Amino acid sequence: MCLMSELSYRKLYALEGKVAVVTGGAGILGQHFCSGLAESGARVAIVDMLEDKAKALAGVLADRYKADVIGIGCDVSSPASVHEMVRCVVAEFGELNVLHNNAAAKSDDLDAFFAPFEEYSLDQWRKIMAVNLDGMFLVAQAVGKQMVAQGKGGSMIQTASIYGMMAPDHRIYEGSSYRGRAINTPAVYSASKAAVIGLTKYLATYWADKGIRVNTLTPGGTESGQNEEFNRRYSARVPMNRMAAAHEMVGALLYLASDASSYVTGQNIIVDGGLSAW
Repeated sequence: MCLMSELSYRKLYALEGKVAVVTGGAGILGQHFCSGLAESGARVAIVDMLEDKAKALAGVLADRYKADVIGIGCDVSSPASVHEMVRCVVAEFGELNVLHNNAAAKSDDLDAFFAPFEEYSLDQWRKIMAVNLDGMFLVAQAVGKQMVAQGKGGSMIQTASIYGMMAPDHRIYEGSSYRGRAINTPAVYSASKAAVIGLTKYLATYWADKGIRVNTLTPGGTESGQNEEFNRRYSARVPMNRMAAAHEMVGALLYLASDASSYVTGQNIIVDGGLSAW
């Protein structure tokens, strides 16, 4: 056991030398997550379906933070693509220490994605689940296998959603829109994000003896282009009386990625302004 004088609490948060993979890394939240990891000293692999966007962001962050950052294209719903992504990361950086399993899908067909539950197609349901749940499984499986082989433990953080814990208040969508289109939260999104929380708990116990910690990061509603009416209605449900800014999710990620959370596994860290407290 360390004596108090031997322990640097600040250094517990250090990420220098750690290799971090962020799926969905070029997305609205992903860009902030990758920035936080790079600034904190990690070597970062930005993984995204949009390879050009991932590589462009990698160039920006590498220059801004003088960090080792790469961009990799990957379809997380494809086992072959996921295995190739892990191979590329290990070939570039030598190992893999942190995974932020963050990729999620909506749909190019917004009419199908936002369709009423009674009319929701099984094909659309499966398309979303292929990324939001199958993708989580495939990436965790491939990265976990690599971490086990390394024998050095690691940290996995999986992004869920407040609507994986609680049902949306459907009243907030009256008169609400996102970038000019009427919106809702479909059941497939809630179901997929609830499953992420369950997968996290399973993997936390499964890999605990290997020193691999697995936790969930659950964001509440985050400003990203919703109209004023949605913002007003959603904020009225939140004790802090506002939506989150994207950067406000990063602190929780850095805590879970670092040794500051060395005895934390199987947990769901909720960043929602107190919404779930009511």
